[in-house]
Amino acid sequence: MTQSSPQIWLDQLLEAVWLVDETSLVILQANAAAARLTGRHVDDMVGSHVMGLAATPQDLAFWSEPSQVAAEGIHSFTSLLNTAGVLVPVERRVSRVALPDHASAVLMVTMLDRSAQDATERELETLLSELRATLDSAADGVLVCSLDGRVRAFNQRLAQLWDMPRGLLVERNDAAVYGHMAGQVADAAQYSERLAAIAREPMQDSTDIVQLRNGGVLELRSVPQFSHGQPVGRVYSFRDITRQTEIQASLRLASRVFESSLDAIFIADSHHRVMRMNPGCERLVGPAARTFEGCMAAALFGVGSDPTFMDRVQQGWEREGFWEGELWLPRENSTYCAVQLSWVALRDDEGRIVQSIGFMRDLTLQHAAQKRIEELAYSDALTGLPNRLLLSQRVETAIQGARQSDTGFAILFLDLDRFKIINDSLGHPFGDRVLQLVAERLQACLRQTDMLCRLGGDEFVIYLHGGDAVVAEGVARRVLDDMLKPFMLDEMGFSIQCSIGIALYPQDGATLDDLIKQADTAMYRVKDRGRGNYGFYQPQMNANLLSRMQMEHAMRQAPGQQRMAVHYQPQVNMSTGRITGAEALARWTDPEFGAVSPGVFIPLAEESGFIVTLGAWVMEQAVREAAVWMHSGSPIMISVNVSALEFRQPDFVDRITRLLAVHQLPPTLLELELTESILLQDAQETEHRLRVLARLGIGLAIDDFGTGYSSLAYLKKLPIHKLKIDQSFVRGLPDDEGDRAIVSAIISIGQAMHIEVVAEGVETETQQAVLQQMSCDHYQGFLCAPGLPAEEFRALLSRPLPLRAQGTRNPSRI
Repeated sequence: MTQSSPQIWLDQLLEAVWLVDETSLVILQANAAAARLTGRHVDDMVGSHVMGLAATPQDLAFWSEPSQVAAEGIHSFTSLLNTAGVLVPVERRVSRVALPDHASAVLMVTMLDRSAQDATERELETLLSELRATLDSAADGVLVCSLDGRVRAFNQRLAQLWDMPRGLLVERNDAAVYGHMAGQVADAAQYSERLAAIAREPMQDSTDIVQLRNGGVLELRSVPQFSHGQPVGRVYSFRDITRQTEIQASLRLASRVFESSLDAIFIADSHHRVMRMNPGCERLVGPAARTFEGCMAAALFGVGSDPTFMDRVQQGWEREGFWEGELWLPRENSTYCAVQLSWVALRDDEGRIVQSIGFMRDLTLQHAAQKRIEELAYSDALTGLPNRLLLSQRVETAIQGARQSDTGFAILFLDLDRFKIINDSLGHPFGDRVLQLVAERLQACLRQTDMLCRLGGDEFVIYLHGGDAVVAEGVARRVLDDMLKPFMLDEMGFSIQCSIGIALYPQDGATLDDLIKQADTAMYRVKDRGRGNYGFYQPQMNANLLSRMQMEHAMRQAPGQQRMAVHYQPQVNMSTGRITGAEALARWTDPEFGAVSPGVFIPLAEESGFIVTLGAWVMEQAVREAAVWMHSGSPIMISVNVSALEFRQPDFVDRITRLLAVHQLPPTLLELELTESILLQDAQETEHRLRVLARLGIGLAIDDFGTGYSSLAYLKKLPIHKLKIDQSFVRGLPDDEGDRAIVSAIISIGQAMHIEVVAEGVETETQQAVLQQMSCDHYQGFLCAPGLPAEEFRALLSRPLPLRAQGTRNPSRI
């Protein structure tokens, strides 16, 4: 059959074409390409329904629509089922066309076989997937950019290294990616400058190190991307070298440590031969260090031929991985150096020793320090004498021996009398040197079998080996005599007195602590009796000591419990018989001890230091009472005793000033009674303080004048207002010629120096008459009145006194 002209035209097309009646959807014509695509003959397709071309649900739905839907046309990708049962991917178009010889509209269906194109695309997708998988599996982060900087690709490793948020990975925002990366760099400005420099050289490779803010370190490599020999972009790869950097830094550090370590270090190979020494090891080994390289490491310590040494080392390596111990390192000139060796084995992954490292530390200084520590542990740092620890060991040995041989020994407790004066006046460094001289002199008094120990301060203990009472007494006398011999230090001559207490083993104690305690008690008894002597311990001493402690405790509680009171003894003008002043006297009555004499509790207060508190309390009571007298119209001077310790308190003057201001008492109505010893201690400070008090208007009197140091120079230098004659001189009047001479001399001194004189302890009219005849200014004593409570003294002030006051004699008054 001859083909018509339209058919010829259709067969020339490469696309498969079907002409379909729009109304009936019957195929009117098909070309050769359609036959090839479907595998059906053209004649078989003509006259068949177009639904025969539908192979997918979408196509079936499309051709089932009303004809006007198909007439609107469609362009889609679908599949066609050929006669071989294979779905062929096609690109399909349906459009409405008009044929001249056809009354109704015709639909032209064209299909283009896409099998080859789909296969190519699948192959490209596979290649892209493989490329993506390759990029994502790479250990380095990769960033591919065009020449103008647009991001074309990057992998997941890049996102991990730069800690990119998920939102940044899915959006196409190159500026945000670059901004995020710059924000992660420690030096963003330098990083940006470097990227700009790389971009300006599109043909060059580059390698850089990038330091991140989180501490990571990246190696950045940049290479150009070419197409047809021309650069079209750039590939950046980022490698995490943080670990390598740390390892390299550690290696450099280890190298520096090895070279600069003060410890001696050597490295040995698997056969224990010395490979290398650091400078510290070379210095320790000495000039011969180089000769040991390649030798067995054990030869360093002179044990190279001792197989047992390396056996011990191997055992340590097997148990703990190292061996440690002290060895002697031979040095030049046949000397040896003690070293501490720590020898560490290094093993490979299979546990074989590949190297070993030895660390040596010179123990010379440590041994010397240990020796010094042992010396200090058993000796006194100042004098070098044995200390209590060494003494206790010696005495313990003696006690063990005494139990077997029934022999004893003696303990002497020695204390330097008034040593505090040396420290206070000449300084502690001078006092320390004095203690060293004392230690030397005491040591010379002893036998080699005896032991002298310094407990601390100015206290020493002597152990007399096998000493009984006779031996102990002889040593004590010898010590006292030798100590009285002059000392000479810095061209200054002086003497030192000491007090010694003696305790005997076993009768006075079973332990060193007991014996020292008893000897100490005996020593204090010596001090109570005047110092500068020795005494043996007696059991009654502890009872006396306990009573003394109880009395001290009660004394400290007395002011607060109203058991302490201030009494006032009148001072009477010798000419007028009028009361012109009063001395404040502390009185103490205790439920257990009764009325305690001031001669007992005042020394106890001075020894314990309570005298400062007690003196301040008496001063306040007296000033308050004097203010009462003044405001009641009977102003008289109140006289208060001041101890040396109280006078030396830094706030003494300020406290007196505040006290006068609080009670509104004029300073002229207060008089301070001072002992001569106060005036001779720290003379410059004392003079300054006395002049301040005098300028305030406070009176200054010397109590018990003539019983102290009898130095009259201070009367000329210091602002003294009054001298008080001690009652021991008044008591012998008028019969004792010596007392008469002393009293007359004191009164004459006072008249010559224009200083008032008060006689204490006047108890008879005869004594008063003699004193008046000698032109004494004032007196106080039982002739007028004893010390009276404040209320009784006020009553006495309100009564006029006769010129010659009568009083009851009471020789026991203190």
